[in-house]
Amino acid sequence: MIVQGDVFFTRAKKLPEGVKPVGKRARGYVIAEGEATGHAHVIQDDIELYEKDGILFVKTSKDVSVHHEEHLPVTLGAGIWKVGIVREFDPFLQEYRKVTD
Repeated sequence: MIVQGDVFFTRAKKLPEGVKPVGKRARGYVIAEGEATGHAHVIQDDIELYEKDGILFVKTSKDVSVHHEEHLPVTLGAGIWKVGIVREFDPFLQEYRKVTD
């Protein structure tokens, strides 16, 4: 597992059936955007980015860097990576929620 702030990446053996390609934006492939700051986890290298049921998958044939304005870059090796968002548990509401960046 590789972690960058509230985003984490885990290896996947293959892409799930029915994934849909996600295009590159002006600043690169956006993996996650901050709700409060507008900052984003972005890959500027050439990759293939897919989505299924709200979950992103990164496919790359080489090492690539993930950048964010408030965190050090992290490197994803060649392969397929599933993108996750860290969740926190609220004991008073008895529910999980995404950590906001």
